[in-house]
Amino acid sequence: MGLKVNILTPTKKVFEGEVDILNVPTPNGYLGILPHHYPLLSMISIGRLYYRKKKDLVEYAISGGVLTVEKDVVYILAEAIERKDEIDVIRAAQAKKRAEERLSHKDENLDVARAEEALARALTRLEVAEKDIEPSLEEMDK
Repeated sequence: MGLKVNILTPTKKVFEGEVDILNVPTPNGYLGILPHHYPLLSMISIGRLYYRKKKDLVEYAISGGVLTVEKDVVYILAEAIERKDEIDVIRAAQAKKRAEERLSHKDENLDVARAEEALARALTRLEVAEKDIEPSLEEMDK
């Protein structure tokens, strides 16, 4: 018997099913969850969330949320989450560029924490999409 996982956002159910192992980014690092894991409540950080089901690896870019583990059932309430094959690489690269520009200009009205968070989200999305080469500027300007 596997680990039952439910991944939800405020607008939809992203995934419901059994997995063999789940890895979730938390403020204290990655947390690996197997069947029979002890009960747990944790915040989720921006990062790569992934699970294995038999030999299949499914990856997501997650932008925070809450994780609860109860007797072989995991609930993930995500602020935003995208499966690897759903990530718009051009949009993520544009967001990365905007965040880097904001941070490099150090305007006194700049919300640095918010800009750094936007950059972390964009970098995570690009990392999960596994794009070694970022799109060209022409593609980004479309």
